[in-house]
Amino acid sequence: MKKAAPGLVGELRETLAGLWSLVVGLGVTGNQFFRRQVTVHYPRQTVDNLSTFRGPLELIPSAKDPSKPDCILCGMCAQNCPSGCIDVQSHFEEEPDADEPKAQAAAEAAAEGEKKAPPKKKKKIKVIDSFTQNFNLCSLCGLCVQNCPGNGLRFSHEAYLAGTSRADFELDLLARMRARYGVSKASANCACEEARANCACEAERR
Repeated sequence: MKKAAPGLVGELRETLAGLWSLVVGLGVTGNQFFRRQVTVHYPRQTVDNLSTFRGPLELIPSAKDPSKPDCILCGMCAQNCPSGCIDVQSHFEEEPDADEPKAQAAAEAAAEGEKKAPPKKKKKIKVIDSFTQNFNLCSLCGLCVQNCPGNGLRFSHEAYLAGTSRADFELDLLARMRARYGVSKASANCACEEARANCACEAERR
């Protein structure tokens, strides 16, 4: 059976219900219209409450040498990353000793003519080669920062990162740290080469 068409009273009720719904909607709109604005017009304005924002990772520099990160190269961050977006590369080098040439010269002067003592075995240390993050894959879970035993890693507050390709978000964290603290790649490489040259000279003396 076909439903009977509503009479005059039914049509009036439907009209009043629609008008009431319109009034309620306009009330919500008007209430929000006169409230204080929350959003900002980027890029003309920026927000200043980014202290808890999780941006790309950043390395914390060493207090002694800003060109080197405060990272012990244990690899825990890469091992605990569920997205596999962190890659750390390093190699072993003999630890340079600034006081060794002076101590060696004094020992040689004091023990002239005596039997030469065997050289001390130098301690080997890890030296960082690269530290990269593929931010395209990062889920910002924070497991890398939580599991860092040396507290050498943290989230940046960089909220306005933008790019035109995926390659723009494959980040060299070591280069970014040095640029942030005004250390050029050339000066960092010079420091590394100088340390290696010192190690080579000490090895030749032996």
